Amino acid sequence: MRITELLTKDTINMNVRASSKDAVITELVDGLFGAGKISEKDGFEAAIHRRESQSTTGVGDGIAIPHAQTTEVLEPAIMFGRSQEGIDYDSMDAQPAYLFFMIAAPEGQATTHLDALAKLSTILMNDDARKQLMSASSKEEIIETIDAFDESEATEEEVSAPSDRPYIVGVTACPTGIAHTYMAADALKKKAAELGYDIKVETNGSAGVKNALTNEDIARAAGVVVAADTNVQMARFDGKNVVESPVADGIKRPEELLNQAIDTSRSPYRATKSKQELEEGEQSTKGKSSIYKHLMNGVSNMLPFVVAGGILIAISFMFGINSADPESVEYSPIAEMINFIGSNAFQLMIPILAGFIAMSIADRPGLAPGMIGGLMASTMGSGFLGGLIAGFLAGYLMVGIKRVMENLPQALEGLKPVLLYPLVGVFLTGVIMYYIVDPPATALNEWMNTTLSSMSGTNIVLLGAIVGGMMAIDMGGPINKAAYAFGIAALSANNPEPITAAMIGGMVPPLAIAVATMVFRNRFTEVERSSGPTNVIMGASFITEGAIPFAAADPLRVIPSMVVGSATAGALAMAFATSINAPHGGLFVALTIGEGKLMFLVSLLIGTAVSALILGLLKKPIRQ
Repeated sequence: MRITELLTKDTINMNVRASSKDAVITELVDGLFGAGKISEKDGFEAAIHRRESQSTTGVGDGIAIPHAQTTEVLEPAIMFGRSQEGIDYDSMDAQPAYLFFMIAAPEGQATTHLDALAKLSTILMNDDARKQLMSASSKEEIIETIDAFDESEATEEEVSAPSDRPYIVGVTACPTGIAHTYMAADALKKKAAELGYDIKVETNGSAGVKNALTNEDIARAAGVVVAADTNVQMARFDGKNVVESPVADGIKRPEELLNQAIDTSRSPYRATKSKQELEEGEQSTKGKSSIYKHLMNGVSNMLPFVVAGGILIAISFMFGINSADPESVEYSPIAEMINFIGSNAFQLMIPILAGFIAMSIADRPGLAPGMIGGLMASTMGSGFLGGLIAGFLAGYLMVGIKRVMENLPQALEGLKPVLLYPLVGVFLTGVIMYYIVDPPATALNEWMNTTLSSMSGTNIVLLGAIVGGMMAIDMGGPINKAAYAFGIAALSANNPEPITAAMIGGMVPPLAIAVATMVFRNRFTEVERSSGPTNVIMGASFITEGAIPFAAADPLRVIPSMVVGSATAGALAMAFATSINAPHGGLFVALTIGEGKLMFLVSLLIGTAVSALILGLLKKPIRQ
């Protein structure tokens, strides 16, 4: 597919008026909406901001490529914008951005479209292309320039024949797999040619793996560069000199990465090593971020089981609290069936959590011991806490087992993944869980559950304020996730108060934003006012992320006001003894199951009003 099939006259803005990063994003999103390329602005703009929060798409050399792949995109498109003055876009080179290419890709995007977007990333690495785009005097000239360079972009034949030059292999991958993946690959290839190195780069993009590295490629390579923000299969590089870095570094400092890859003084990579062991000279905080990455891998894979199972159980309660019990007068065969499905899904929560934590640490060999350890935690009584310990225990134990088995005879190599790793890993994890971890973890879990059950008065109100407030601090980030995980753990032990506080605390920010944009209209831009009401549905559905664009645009006013309102709602919900026996669903479950439905609603309304009022008072009127 040609790039100009995605970039047309109605998606070109020759004179961007915005003067800030947030404003240019809004202006480009408006352009896509006006051209009929997206169905709804707020959801797509929120997705753009989420991508920016991971790492800037200001790639340097005056270029920014904000991008998202969402259901709001009606058809794949590129929105071009040009600013002659330049805009501070937090670019990688700390210089202003002048040329903007906003990429809109539908979910389930066809490979041909993604290939075109990858070609755009390559074209923008060309100095002549950027100069011509800056000097173009019409939309037609913009299209002609892109088309000319698109025509001249021939697919490079990757190096395969041995030569006397150093040979390096690489892998690039970014969270969306649209732009940074290909720009990093292109930067590495361009710099390798300048340095006199041969290179082959595998790209892990949204369209799948392209230019995949073969065993022969890896065996021949003097070094490996992995520039990625997502998980990459690392076991295949065992014994090689591997340099790992964020994908942005592949664009910013390719020369440094390439030179490190052929530095023979570096220790070779071992598949048993964790990421922080591979990166020399890192601060201790690197280890913390790695632990968080492993934890989030477990939590993200666990959530579908939690949400599906918990809501199905909650639906069964709508037939009656005891409707799944054949001995009860409330018994309903339908309710029993729904409860049975939900209970089985919910029971997988802890094994899945532990299994995917372990897999994140030790690759696939960690999955089996992690899941068995999690299942033992679930059945023996240590619950969510035991599952967390089991995940990290199995993962790092498996790292050690793999290291110990490195020197086994080559004839046993094929038995390792199918026999030796799972057998030894499951057995040792099980023994440690049975004798060492589960007894104290079970006692601690029982103490926590007893303490939560006995909480009343000031204590339970304070707990509600803390959990509710945490949900609004980063609206989907690690603090939010920690509060939600605590609520899930308590709910799994039949203590619904923390999840009730978490749910109401997560509902307040988008609802408060909606109210503030309607009541304090002169404090918000026209775009913000038009997008505010959509947060009513997001808030009612317990989708805190609806408030992120507003928080990103004005964090010093929005975040504190949201935290105060969420903490107020959480405290009131506990003071009024409300409880919701479901992990998700917002008002759609809160008003159908649980205790204190009316007071839950009252608490939510008060918290929303508090946040909206504080935000309205903090923000200054905008001159029209």
